[in-house]
Amino acid sequence: MYNIITIERQYASGGNEIGKKLADALGYTLYDRNILMEAAKNLDIPFVKIEGLEESSSGGILLNLSKTPLGGLSHSKELPLADKLFLEEKRIIEEVAQAGKCVIVGRAAGYILRKRESSLRVFIHADKDKRIQRAIEKEGIKQQEAENALKKNDKRRSSFYNSVTNWVWGDPKYYELYINAGRLGIDLCVDILAEAAKG
Repeated sequence: MYNIITIERQYASGGNEIGKKLADALGYTLYDRNILMEAAKNLDIPFVKIEGLEESSSGGILLNLSKTPLGGLSHSKELPLADKLFLEEKRIIEEVAQAGKCVIVGRAAGYILRKRESSLRVFIHADKDKRIQRAIEKEGIKQQEAENALKKNDKRRSSFYNSVTNWVWGDPKYYELYINAGRLGIDLCVDILAEAAKG
């Protein structure tokens, strides 16, 4: 049985909704933006100030740090704030993984927890037209800005992910399940993942 499910996702693919519904279906705890809020609290930085920094880490030293235990590095004064944020989020992810029974959305969690056999790595994607439709309907993006929003958000996520891991964001070989939510629909994706969680 997989007691940790990590979900990486394209912007407006439905990954966040799938994560929430999956956590509900399994009786697991969902970790998504609440990781960011906890990291802001732990670093004693106002949430408004830290929100824009997420997924903007500079990488470099973090690629090596992301492979090792952190100690007190997230509070080091020499690191840029974005890097401190990632390290604190990593610490939180490792801590919640100890307890298990969780769904973690984003934040390179699949990479961070790659050595845990009880962790199921998932990537959610969808065709561009479905994502544009979802960005307009669910994210409140204006139609003329939707395509640009997809490119901008995917670029930010992939740049961040690639800078703090040895992996390429969205490469199917790094995930146990690579699911097209646009074709399958949210509820079927949840059913498939809930079944997969049973091992």
